[in-house]
Amino acid sequence: MRLSSIAAPFYLADVDLFSRSWTALRTAVAELPDEDFARPSGCTGWLVRDLVCHLVIDAQDVLITLVTPAETEPTRDAVTYWDVAGTPPTGDDPLDALVVRLAAAYEEPRLLKFHLDDVGSAAGRAAELADPSLRVGTRDEVLTTGDYLSAYVLEWTLHHLDLIAHLPDMAEPPVEGLARSREMLEKIAGTVFPASFSDKDALLVGTGRRAPTDAEKTELGELATALPFVLG
Repeated sequence: MRLSSIAAPFYLADVDLFSRSWTALRTAVAELPDEDFARPSGCTGWLVRDLVCHLVIDAQDVLITLVTPAETEPTRDAVTYWDVAGTPPTGDDPLDALVVRLAAAYEEPRLLKFHLDDVGSAAGRAAELADPSLRVGTRDEVLTTGDYLSAYVLEWTLHHLDLIAHLPDMAEPPVEGLARSREMLEKIAGTVFPASFSDKDALLVGTGRRAPTDAEKTELGELATALPFVLG
C-alpha cells in the first residue's frame, strides 16, 4: 500500500481536525451535569459514564500509539484502519463489560471528568506535536501518524454523537468533522449515501446507530440491505 502520494496538506488538515473534534468532545463531557452520566448513550449497553470511561481508554491508546515508532512500511491508512462487521454490538462483549465495571468504580462523575481532562489533554498535545509523516504501530499494524490521527476523527465524531444521543440540548460535533467522517465511512463501505442524507444521518444510519425510516429505506435502495457498517 503506497501512502507517499498523499499530499502533506491532507495530513495537516486532518491533524487539525483531530484536535478540533477531540476538543469539542472533551468540552461536551466537561459541560455535562452529573445526572446526565446515568443516562443511556448511543452505544448499546453503555450509559454516558461508560462511554466517557471508554474515551479515557481511547486517549491512553492515542498516547501509547504516538510513542510506538515503527520502521516497516505502512500496512493500513486512515480508511483501512477500520475493520467492518455486519452485526451491531450487543454490549455483552467481555471488554465492553469491563468498561462498565471500570466506569462504576469512579463513583463520582467529577472523577471521570478529571481523568478524561488529564489524559485527554495530554493526548491532544501529543497529537499536535507529532510529525504526521512518521510511522507508528498499533493493533499489530503500521500507519503514518497522519493517517492514525485522521482515523480518529471518525472515532471522535461517532462517539460525540453517542454522547449526545439522548441529550438533545448538547452541542453536536464540528460540522467539518461530520463531513470528513461521512467521507471516510463512504470510502470504508465502498458506497455513497444519498445526497438528501445529512452528514449526521448518514453516520447514524450507516453505522446502525439508528434504523432508517421508510422514506430513507426507499432512498437507500439496495444499500439498505447492506446496512449497518459496524466499525471496529
